[in-house]
Amino acid sequence: MISKKRAAMGALILVLITGILTFTITNVVGLTIGDKVLISKQNYEYFKELNKEFSKMLYLKEIIKEDYYTSVDENKFEDGILKGLFESLDDPYSVYMNKKEFTSLMEHTEGSYDGIGVIMTAGKNGFLTVVSPIEDTPGEKAGLKTGDKILKVNDKDVTASTAEKMDEAVNMIRGKHGTKVSLTIARPGRKESFTVDITRKEIRLQTVKSRMLQNDIGYIRITMFDKKTPEDFLEQLDALEKKNIKGLVIDLRNNPGGLLDECAEIADRLLGKQDIVYTQDRAGNREYKRSDKNKVDYPFVLLVNGGSASASEILSGAVKDTKSGTLIGTTTFGKGLVQQVRPLNDGSGFKLTTAQYFTPNGTYIHGKGIEPDIVIDLPKELKEKIDITDEEDVQLQKGIEVLKKKIERQ
Repeated sequence: MISKKRAAMGALILVLITGILTFTITNVVGLTIGDKVLISKQNYEYFKELNKEFSKMLYLKEIIKEDYYTSVDENKFEDGILKGLFESLDDPYSVYMNKKEFTSLMEHTEGSYDGIGVIMTAGKNGFLTVVSPIEDTPGEKAGLKTGDKILKVNDKDVTASTAEKMDEAVNMIRGKHGTKVSLTIARPGRKESFTVDITRKEIRLQTVKSRMLQNDIGYIRITMFDKKTPEDFLEQLDALEKKNIKGLVIDLRNNPGGLLDECAEIADRLLGKQDIVYTQDRAGNREYKRSDKNKVDYPFVLLVNGGSASASEILSGAVKDTKSGTLIGTTTFGKGLVQQVRPLNDGSGFKLTTAQYFTPNGTYIHGKGIEPDIVIDLPKELKEKIDITDEEDVQLQKGIEVLKKKIERQ
């Protein structure tokens, strides 16, 4: 939507152009009255194009108001125009959000919100796709899996590839705790779709969990990277180190990512002096995240899978490229784009993809993901289980095996 200031300026130019016969226009100066320069050539061309857009928008708006088959809510015009502006980018990660939607996003990154606890993205063929269910949330307990495609929400079709439609569907899925939502799911490898009914609740994200494993090996699971994650990670890592761990498993499976700076803070604790990641904008400008010389003095492994995305892949890429640890599992999701989140004065806001990110060796992983050093998948029957034991978890067992060998060689 054009701001009031720009709209007023556009209207002014419309009046000026209407009386163009009384003015002198030159290719050198722009718009003049007598010997006075009213508007420079550069600004004149800008305002002329602005006026075209402004007039066209008003013309179409009036046609819709007069001729659409039913009455329209004019209050939705502005949101629709702004959402369409971002939709034209054909990028599911760039989106305009009204006040309610933007508030919901901010609550999510702060660590709590009402919903079902599932990270989603716009997948192939217009399907809203589950990146990963968050641990111990209604979505995970209902059995939702990475790769599930959401066809309907409360029997309403939500299959559309645009960022606007995806955002609308996500907000339909979210809602006040205690209320129910019905999702129609298509699952890869399953012939028929099925429906799950989920009761929403307040999602208080505990993004870091830790415990001791056998052979003095510590275990930390990171479910996503929000503002509280680095503090919780460092606190729980410190507690494990006080128990004299000799090795560490970091579980990033089904971690959809989150905040870049928070990921880099965790990487800085694990890695020595090196590049963690660099971002590059369309002009080729690069910005590096680097770690200092301090690092852990014991071996560690990272567990990853197809639900490990974004910030999880930044940490994984840094570890793999520098051989600081060992990646175990299956190829990661493949999201190599960086978004900036910006608020607007009226409480609305937007996400805009502003750069791509690359691993320290310059690898661009978007659409490809990162292949682990040791590729090992869970058996099909275990993927259908909500809870599996440590003994059944072949990826975890491989991580323990790798660490035991490294510990023995020390």
